[in-house]
Amino acid sequence: MPAPRPVRLSWELVGEIKFAPHIMSNIIDKIDSEQLKKEVASFKVGDSVKIHTRVIEGDKERIQIFAGIIISHKGSGLNEAFTVRKISYGEGVERVFPVHSPKVAKIEVVKSGKVRRARLHYLRGRKGKQAMTVKEQAYNSNEA
Repeated sequence: MPAPRPVRLSWELVGEIKFAPHIMSNIIDKIDSEQLKKEVASFKVGDSVKIHTRVIEGDKERIQIFAGIIISHKGSGLNEAFTVRKISYGEGVERVFPVHSPKVAKIEVVKSGKVRRARLHYLRGRKGKQAMTVKEQAYNSNEA
């Protein structure tokens, strides 16, 4: 049996194939934009927050609150996420939350912090009250 002949493309088809990756990226961007949340609370690293998460147990759904300090914020678009740290029974607990996840019901900023770094991983080495202490920023009620 002879080997199959290679398929030859005409120049018109080669021109269409050349732009196919752009078409796919446009489709992906459109799907991503549909999944983004419309209203997201503005927060930054150093803020004390309460994250209201949806927890599904069996056929029941309830809201559970995770309160702590935001120690990092990374990514953009649909891949945007932030890390929250809290002290629970003397142990440090960190949790990463995707900003646009349907599991995150609400993000509530309790206290605005003033920090000079993008990541607050140095809080991991601290003990007691110092582990959760960040300078407080003067909150202006006129901005809200």
